Amino acid sequence: MKLLQGIGILWFAAILAACASSGDMHESADGGPHVPPFSQIKAAPDSFKGQTLVLGGQVLAARRMKDGTRIEVLQLPLNDSQQPTLDLMKSQGRFVAVQRDFLDPATIPQGTFLTITGELTGSMTLPLDETDYTYPVIDIKSFRTWIPSQDSTMSRIRPYPYYSPFWHPYWGPYGRFPYYW
Repeated sequence: MKLLQGIGILWFAAILAACASSGDMHESADGGPHVPPFSQIKAAPDSFKGQTLVLGGQVLAARRMKDGTRIEVLQLPLNDSQQPTLDLMKSQGRFVAVQRDFLDPATIPQGTFLTITGELTGSMTLPLDETDYTYPVIDIKSFRTWIPSQDSTMSRIRPYPYYSPFWHPYWGPYGRFPYYW
């Protein structure tokens, strides 16, 4: 009886240890920097100055300046693949991304979806229609453009558990059903 209790206690301890270590592995596998909500970044950009952020959205304008290329971006939330969502109504504002190296504005035309990784350097105020708008400014370390697809938020699960021409509703591993021999 004591042997069964000892095995039960060891089994329970092993389960607890496995659960505890799987959480740590999930956090380290994530690897990306923790990104605060864009509404907080927009409200107080100077408090996040120097932090590495991953932001995404749709290009509104790109312009070559003396110190680099300035890209005005409509912020959009990112999905699990770091791809911006297509629903423009989910935007929480705009930001400016600056590429210090040469970047031809023609390579990122208006309407391009992109994900930017960079360091927040502060804010700048520019005119927007009849008002002044304060843009958080991010210095680009890397960026990726995306081709918009409607299925970017859909899971990629196939309707059948096996994908092969031999595993079809009317086919089995040995040929067509029913078997005629």
